[in-house]
Amino acid sequence: MVAAITRHTIFQNSLMTALLDGIYDGELTISDILSKGNFGLGTFDALDGEMLILDGVCHQLTSDGKARVADLEQRTPFTVVTNFVPRIRVDAPRGMRRGELSTFIDELEPSGNYFYAVKITGTFSHVVTRTVSKQEKPYPPMSQAVGDDAEHHFEGVRGVIGGFRTPAYAKGIGVPGCHVHFIDEERSSGGHVLDYTVDEAVIELCPGTDMELHLPVTADFQAGDLSPEDLDAQLHTTEIKG
Repeated sequence: MVAAITRHTIFQNSLMTALLDGIYDGELTISDILSKGNFGLGTFDALDGEMLILDGVCHQLTSDGKARVADLEQRTPFTVVTNFVPRIRVDAPRGMRRGELSTFIDELEPSGNYFYAVKITGTFSHVVTRTVSKQEKPYPPMSQAVGDDAEHHFEGVRGVIGGFRTPAYAKGIGVPGCHVHFIDEERSSGGHVLDYTVDEAVIELCPGTDMELHLPVTADFQAGDLSPEDLDAQLHTTEIKG
């Protein structure tokens, strides 16, 4: 475990509150995003699935629970990405579920005031995911868009859970706490993580001290309601679903 924090940049495309408001068309392409980092997550135009970037490859996790490599010309309305340089690496305690492991990871962090890229690689007793379905215009708010998305259950699966831990003060810019996506070892299936239980896995953390924030210059973004009064409820509905 390394206590010292070194400068490291996380790039973010748009805001979580923009996504909540139904702003699902993006300016940036996957090619643009990959020029900013080799690890990250997000979504695609029209909420056409979840995104997980690993080792410089962008995977599109579709609503049927499957995964494919995204086209470089596809666009994204929301993405968080960095060049993953693990500074902390520990074995995950066997049998821990998502909430317990989140607390365990909190205790590994030198400070809760920074952003962290998180990668958990190994075998999981079970993983529960969901993936949004592609939306049609006029786009509904995200809290409505995720209403009928299907859950997928993986048992005894090997793969990667990856994403970001965002400080509470950045709520609305990102998702406070741990926002992670899953893909199996074969890179054939996955989704947005709702829960999991660790079997044997390794946790790697990459602290981020600097944030490069790209805000869209679009009519939809300019007119968006980016400070909703029910932000906590919307985040709970869209990210936890239950």
